[in-house]
Amino acid sequence: MASGRRKDPALLAARAGRYREHAPPPALRRHFSRLWSHTLHDGPPARVAIVPDGYCDLLWIDGRLVVAGPDRAAAFPVIRPGATVIGARFAPGAAVPWLKTPLSALVGCSVPLTDIGRKDTAEFEARLGDCPNPSAAMALFSRLLEEATRHEEEPARDAIVIFATADSARPASGLLDRLGMSERQLRRRCHHHFGYGAKTLERIRRFQRFLDLCRRSGTMPLARLALEAGFADQPHMTREVGELSTLTPAVIVVQLSMRKRAD
Repeated sequence: MASGRRKDPALLAARAGRYREHAPPPALRRHFSRLWSHTLHDGPPARVAIVPDGYCDLLWIDGRLVVAGPDRAAAFPVIRPGATVIGARFAPGAAVPWLKTPLSALVGCSVPLTDIGRKDTAEFEARLGDCPNPSAAMALFSRLLEEATRHEEEPARDAIVIFATADSARPASGLLDRLGMSERQLRRRCHHHFGYGAKTLERIRRFQRFLDLCRRSGTMPLARLALEAGFADQPHMTREVGELSTLTPAVIVVQLSMRKRAD
């Protein structure tokens, strides 16, 4: 007879261990928006949800440099308990010049950096592999990125403007005029730099505004959260949050409130 018990919901990545992020040093800020580290708890592996944020990341994990492409919905990677992942989040418009690959080719994928063809990958992996601990690896990771980006192209201006518009909840009606492009050109540029169209990017950044509000105020009523994040109403928020994360807004509020108390 089948059990009537529901499966435990997934854990947001921020709840599945110790996650820390910080601003990159000045030499990296044109190309990377954040550096971060994530050490998972020891013990039985949890079902960890990595939710979409509109970004692409470069990871140091299990002795390899890996590109984590943009996601349309939550991903559930298998990461061994106790592992530390170090990452750098590309700034809007910076990933494509650095990787020489359109992000439409990387949606929902994690690809070893060697497969993308950067010539310095093997050297960087060897140097990171010699680090005695995660703190030393993080410091070296930052220095290696400075070396690698010294001669990289500037991030694409149009990608910066598109992302800022999606992130601000401002109407995108004037975006085509500001960029001087057609709707078809805008769609092509969005797929090139973000992996999907402007509407999907707006949807994902609205979801991220909801998460930010949950982190800052775990006591805000759900209807107010929906309004502040930019959803049409609470049912709209419930539907989109579920599609992007597999979780309900109420579960996310509880998880992020627990993290805030733990910090």
